[in-house]
Amino acid sequence: MRTLLKVTMDVVAANNGIKDGSLPKMMEATMEKLKPEAAYFTAMDGYRTALIIFDLKDPSEMPAISEPFFMHMNARVEMSPVMNAEDLKKGLATLQSMQK
Repeated sequence: MRTLLKVTMDVVAANNGIKDGSLPKMMEATMEKLKPEAAYFTAMDGYRTALIIFDLKDPSEMPAISEPFFMHMNARVEMSPVMNAEDLKKGLATLQSMQK
């Protein structure tokens, strides 16, 4: 299932991760593991934030994905199913056919 992973990192923990090199290594490992469709990095509400779109094959993958961010970056982690434009078009067409 196409999933949005939003990682909001604690400022102090991320600063330390940059200084000791663990943050870049963690992000690289995450990218290798998830092979994301897209990944964006920004500041949201004053925190370093990663927005990563990837295919969650099984919910049992969630702990392995999120725990490194919880444990090493004191991060808030959210995962949400998402659609692209093609998925939305298909879903709306299905909805319209059901309403007839």
